Amino acid sequence: MPEVTEDGVISVRALQSLRRRAQDRQQLKVALPLDMLDEMKPEDAQLLFHELRVHQIELELQNEELRRIHRELDAARERYFDLYDMAPVGYCTVTTQGQILEANLTAATLLGVTRSALTRLRLTHFMPLAQRQIFEQCSALLDTSGQTQSCELQMLTSAGQPVWVQLVANMARDAAGDTVLRVMFRDVSDRVRLDAALQTKNAELDKARQAANKANNAKSDFLTSMSHELRSPLNAILGFAQLMEAGSPPPTPAQKSAIDQIIHGGWYLLDLVNEILDLASVESGQLALVMATESLAEMLADCQTMIEPQAAAAGIAIRFPELAQPMRVQADRRRFKQVVINLLSNAIKYNRQQGTVTVTCLVCAPGRVRLSVQDDGRGLSPEQLANLFQPFNRLGQESGPQVGTGIGLVVSKRLIEMMGGSVGVTSRVGVGSVFWFELALSSPMP
Repeated sequence: MPEVTEDGVISVRALQSLRRRAQDRQQLKVALPLDMLDEMKPEDAQLLFHELRVHQIELELQNEELRRIHRELDAARERYFDLYDMAPVGYCTVTTQGQILEANLTAATLLGVTRSALTRLRLTHFMPLAQRQIFEQCSALLDTSGQTQSCELQMLTSAGQPVWVQLVANMARDAAGDTVLRVMFRDVSDRVRLDAALQTKNAELDKARQAANKANNAKSDFLTSMSHELRSPLNAILGFAQLMEAGSPPPTPAQKSAIDQIIHGGWYLLDLVNEILDLASVESGQLALVMATESLAEMLADCQTMIEPQAAAAGIAIRFPELAQPMRVQADRRRFKQVVINLLSNAIKYNRQQGTVTVTCLVCAPGRVRLSVQDDGRGLSPEQLANLFQPFNRLGQESGPQVGTGIGLVVSKRLIEMMGGSVGVTSRVGVGSVFWFELALSSPMP
């Protein structure tokens, strides 16, 4: 294909190629007019006519090539328009002094001026004084390193409307060999506004969290103070009620019934105070655990002895596992038994008549042991499971026959987590529930 210069003119080499092609075509048909033969020698006439035909064919080929080149140039202009003018980001060619030499439609639209007006201005014309330093620093880094630089700054449209842009600049050479900057920028105002709104919202949330923590600490302090204040009179009430029960002469049946109610209510209230104290201590971070390597079989045996009277009184069968091999766990002995007794007590209280509570123990993962408590009760719905570990939430059992505060499960969960374990539950309505927790397993006992 003939070579074409950048300005669309056919080169000398291309013309020579066209001439050779024209000569080749002329050799195929060389017919001379008869009237020219009378005035010149036959060989001269033949040569002249040959040259004329060559020029004619050469011009036709040049016209054909020019038409093809024009078609290619038109297609190139269309591609240029699509890729440059219609790009979704602004493009500008800027001199090292900041003068805009060329800009696409997006840049002109973003800055609110026509392209012709834009090319008569400096790029810094659209930057507030406080933002020009950012662009100048970016340009200085580009000049020093020669590598593409980017920055984020605020620009002003011709109407004075602020717009945040992300600007990317690199260096290039124009047709004359002079250094120019290729600058690309896109509107990021929406993202900047969202970031500012997010920072404001985060600050508000932080203030709200601090206020909530302050209120929670005040609540914990109040519960701790009130619980200690209640313990002293409760101990006195229980002590005198027990003295009256064992007094001489013995109380009458009516008096015995009243004393039993005092003792029963007193113990219930004391248990409630102790649970509140535990919850307040856990939430305030003041509860200290005594972690040690404990025998799992010994602690479960203690729990079995403590819970069997309650299970027998409720008519519930309770089954404890026989461990195939001795196991030890990392736990606080007293708090471990508190958690197990709480799970067993709930399994008994919310079980069906003549139901069964089954305790299982298995190694669920390397170095982890899981203890599960399964009942045959009514089970829990997904909505109830979602609200299970919330303080003072008894999941609609407030008016039921079973007494409780809704604190025990919350305290149990937090105690296990403080011992490095985890707590979970699975349940099916009409089938029952399985409450479990995991702890770190130590090496087998010797």
